[in-house]
Amino acid sequence: MQRRYNVLFLCTGNSARSIMAEAILNFKGRPYFAGYSAGSHPAGTVRPEALRQLEMAHISTHGLRSKAWDEFALPSSPKLDFVLTVCDNAAKEVCPVWPGQPMTAHWGVPDPAAVRGSEAQVERAFREAFLILDRRISLFLCLPLISLDSLALKKELDSIGQTMSPVPEEFA
Repeated sequence: MQRRYNVLFLCTGNSARSIMAEAILNFKGRPYFAGYSAGSHPAGTVRPEALRQLEMAHISTHGLRSKAWDEFALPSSPKLDFVLTVCDNAAKEVCPVWPGQPMTAHWGVPDPAAVRGSEAQVERAFREAFLILDRRISLFLCLPLISLDSLALKKELDSIGQTMSPVPEEFA
């Protein structure tokens, strides 16, 4: 039986990017991956635009909620294998000590919640963020985790974080 990897996605508000990443990983990576998300200063609610992107991809939004990263620093928390920041602000903050001494990487994604403009412009920003996260998670799931040493794995994770172009919508 293959082991299960626990992955925590972090951003400041835990209302859009990290929430989408959690749901995408749980959809695409089960049963070998468990996705979680949290924020350093959680907004307390999940952005409806983020939920809409997930629903359009037929990804369950059940149980998704905005939560503080402190929930994952407790001794009773899941032992984390990977902690991935998807927000530049969260990447600069001092994080708690995570159980399991996880590997970390930064996968910065432009904040769709910061976009001001028409409803269509805001939806497009959320769509682009979703597609970038979906692409990165797909690349992550293709990594031969068992055969890579820690230095090679860290290099691969960092490289994935530089992947900005999403998969064209017709292939998503």
